[in-house]
Amino acid sequence: MIKLMEKHGIEPVKLLFMALAGVVSAIGITLFLSPVHLYDSGIAGTSLLLSQITPPYLSLSVFLIVLNVPLMLYGLKKQGVAFTVYSVFAVIVYSICAYFIESRIDVAEASPVAGKDLLLCAVFGGLICGAGSGISVRHGGAIDGIEVMAVIFAKQLNLTVGTFMMIYNVCLYILCGIIFQSWTLPLYSIVTYYVALHTIDFIAEGLDRSKSVMIVTDKGDEVSKALMDEFGSGTTIIPAKGGFTSKDRTVVYFVVNRFQIARMRQIVHAADPHAYLTISEVADIYKYEQG
Repeated sequence: MIKLMEKHGIEPVKLLFMALAGVVSAIGITLFLSPVHLYDSGIAGTSLLLSQITPPYLSLSVFLIVLNVPLMLYGLKKQGVAFTVYSVFAVIVYSICAYFIESRIDVAEASPVAGKDLLLCAVFGGLICGAGSGISVRHGGAIDGIEVMAVIFAKQLNLTVGTFMMIYNVCLYILCGIIFQSWTLPLYSIVTYYVALHTIDFIAEGLDRSKSVMIVTDKGDEVSKALMDEFGSGTTIIPAKGGFTSKDRTVVYFVVNRFQIARMRQIVHAADPHAYLTISEVADIYKYEQG
């Protein structure tokens, strides 16, 4: 078993994080969303809807496994063994915890934490469920099968992954409104989706996101040295040529955090007042060591 896990790059520590993701998501959906009939996004939201319109023995926990696991197995070839194992494991823990909470705590009529306050349930349900999804994404998995489908089919449909998921969720919320002849709960569910989306970004990418800076300058060596002296990190110097002038230029590539941007601008313009800068978001940084 251990050799098989090593062969496919499956790390026990990440399995622990997948278990945590499942527990956190189960808390969010059972204690905040399900009691007041709000809907999470993706397959979790679909599972909530189906559990409300089918016989009681087809519970939320059943649909979480029945809908999620086949989608994740379908994505095995594209996503890889490790991703699929992490994701399926997270969903199994998610389903078991959801069943355990619903069988031990009275969540039939109202949230045991926020009562029937739809706004509180929407915000904190989205926050907690988003945290669970963010933990799974950060550690190499997913806790919702629709995320896997988005990665597989979005490009074929000429859509971004985010657009694919948004279309799915909008259709889900419209269907909920039609079935129950009320738009109050679907509208509050959009609040849940919005909060969850930003929580996933925060957990998966961190608060202190880095910025990449492209500096077009005639004084590449001076700008590069000034930046390295100030911040103690390296730069990359790229030879370039002006499109209109055909003059030789230099592009200095540098990465800073958001608190260093103002100081970086001062240093660059002190070295070259005519330098041209572009600043972009960097989702993550990896440094691979040789050897």
